Amino acid sequence: MDKTFFNGLGAFETSFSMIKLAENNEKENIFLNAGRGNPNWINTQARLAFNRLIEFGIKDSKRTIDMAEMAGYTTKKGIAQRFEAFLEPDEDETDNFLMLMLDYLRFDLEYAADDVIKELVDGAIGNNYPEPSRVLPYTELIINKYLESTLYDGEKLSEKTKVFPTEGGTAAIVYIFNSLKRNHLIQPGDKIAINTPIFTPYLQIPELSEFDLVEVYIDSDPSDKWNIRVDQLDKLADPDIKAFFIVNPSNPASTAFSDEALAAVKKAVESNPDLMIITDDVYGTFVEDFRSIYAVLPYNTLLVYSYSKLFGATGWRLGLIAVNDINVFDKRISELPQDMLQRLRNRYKIVTGDPSDLPFIERLVADSRSVGLYHTAGLSTPQQIMEALFSLSHLVHRYDIDPYFLATVELIDQRYQDLHKALKFPGDDSRENAKYYSLINIYELAEKKFGKDFRRYFSTSFPHNDFLKNLAEKNGVVLMDGSGFGSREGNLRISQANLPTEDYYLIGKQIIGLMKDYYEEYQEKMASK
Repeated sequence: MDKTFFNGLGAFETSFSMIKLAENNEKENIFLNAGRGNPNWINTQARLAFNRLIEFGIKDSKRTIDMAEMAGYTTKKGIAQRFEAFLEPDEDETDNFLMLMLDYLRFDLEYAADDVIKELVDGAIGNNYPEPSRVLPYTELIINKYLESTLYDGEKLSEKTKVFPTEGGTAAIVYIFNSLKRNHLIQPGDKIAINTPIFTPYLQIPELSEFDLVEVYIDSDPSDKWNIRVDQLDKLADPDIKAFFIVNPSNPASTAFSDEALAAVKKAVESNPDLMIITDDVYGTFVEDFRSIYAVLPYNTLLVYSYSKLFGATGWRLGLIAVNDINVFDKRISELPQDMLQRLRNRYKIVTGDPSDLPFIERLVADSRSVGLYHTAGLSTPQQIMEALFSLSHLVHRYDIDPYFLATVELIDQRYQDLHKALKFPGDDSRENAKYYSLINIYELAEKKFGKDFRRYFSTSFPHNDFLKNLAEKNGVVLMDGSGFGSREGNLRISQANLPTEDYYLIGKQIIGLMKDYYEEYQEKMASK
């Protein structure tokens, strides 16, 4: 196959193309795809609780209509009492969790039991449009408590934050770029800063013709365990930079912002107070005592989160956007020129009687359905309830360690350690490393195994993705090209999430084995000279 076969393709598209090569690999090895971040575990507790909500909801709906396969609707008065009577916590682990959930909602959050159970049950059944369009009321309160517990490191922001659940983090990203443009917060030719390496859409979307943004890269340092370079953050002080996009912990480097980096961003914002920050914190729960930039700069920051990785729910499409009640996005809209404000009033006038006061987060909701369908916008209610249940499965452990969180961290750590043991390549056990992915530089590996002369030959004699292609075609292993995420050529991204634990040592051995093949070819060429 032509070695330029993958040139021009995105990192994920290249990975998809290599799957067929790997499935029919020359050595007839077992096919191992460590290219995707889809976890191979699921959270069982919230899913079983969801089923029980539906089961109860159907039973309770039959109180109003019960004909053939048709039931009616639930009634709010006394629904919490009926729900408790339905549960058997002494007999069933799921019912015990639901009782703990009820206690938490009643006594810790002081919510009216009938109101919240009515929302959870009807939402799971899915028999009504989302109302309000943006998010169900108690679902928003629960999600906010979860975000505060997992991402804010002690900062109390749950009562000052608005949430918009979305169809996964991917929809959140698309909605944000679209609404920033629609509301003239970013315009063609504007400068935006991007912390690299980063999830590929954050690099690709700004380059599309409809955005045509100028990208300023804030580089993480591979020689310092992929920590963001604090001196690079000085660039953010430039008022010409309108927005800063980050994934924290990063994808693919899996490194969270250090306290020093967070302080540097805060200092830069003092010189550029209208800077808009978009932080994608999907991997935050894999870092102990994680602190989101939203906790440091809530006024400037739009938060993206997804339940997909932690809870094994990529197919559910469960993401969200969160923003502070008082924020720079609303301020910047209010300061737009009058002609732009008039166009925006005309755009949103069917949504509200006073479009000038429509918050940015509500504009995100409206724009997600081309404004005209705002009244039927919003994430499906079953998806919203699943977000609430995943949140509650953690929140009920307010007095002790969440065993599920601990299990996920231990699982990916074991895989990370096995991979690096096989490679005999230094790992990173610092607090900031989420370990969800590894970035392995094959040029550094070549030098470590076979010396500087071989590294020089290896790095200059082959296209940077040659090793990646041969790993699939010959050995049956699919990894991802780290340069597609904005890292230097020669970095391979390995997901510690999506394969059985025993396969990671094998992947390390396959990488070393292929490197030996290149070295043997090098020795033959040197001998023939």
